[in-house]
Amino acid sequence: MGIRVVPASDTVPAAVNKYLLPHERQVITVRFHPAVLIRPVAETLGGLAVAGLVTTVAHSNGTVIMGIWVLWALLAIRLAVKIWQWLDDYFVVTSQRLVLATGIVTRKVNMMPLTKVTDMSFQRSTMGRLLGYGEFIVESAGQDQALRRVDHLPYPEQLYLEVCGLIFKDQGDED
Repeated sequence: MGIRVVPASDTVPAAVNKYLLPHERQVITVRFHPAVLIRPVAETLGGLAVAGLVTTVAHSNGTVIMGIWVLWALLAIRLAVKIWQWLDDYFVVTSQRLVLATGIVTRKVNMMPLTKVTDMSFQRSTMGRLLGYGEFIVESAGQDQALRRVDHLPYPEQLYLEVCGLIFKDQGDED
């Protein structure tokens, strides 16, 4: 999975396309890094191990066994929802703004016009460096923005350079 430069609107995911303005040109669309799924996967696998262990130890108590497997089924359903959410959440860079579309039951779309970005940086934790993701910190002049921090973005260096190129594209033409 890399940075996806989208040339035509027919290849844009429907979950994103409906939030773009007619005159906007989509430059980059990325999902969050799959590392956002590490914890729910680990919890589900840990729950499976516990359920298996309890099943072998309490083999004669059907109520306990049923209860444990129902709890594990809830963990598995939670994991499925997290995967669905990961598949449906996008960070989009257009020719005019940054857009973050998240959520499956309640859809939340945050955006910031590129002209309002006064400072942008990225940081990578040790785990982010190992797995290949980072966090963007976007600031706007004197305003508290909903799109201030975007974590678990893949290829943060490349994405950072692309966004900086869009923000500062006209400043080189002023000479």
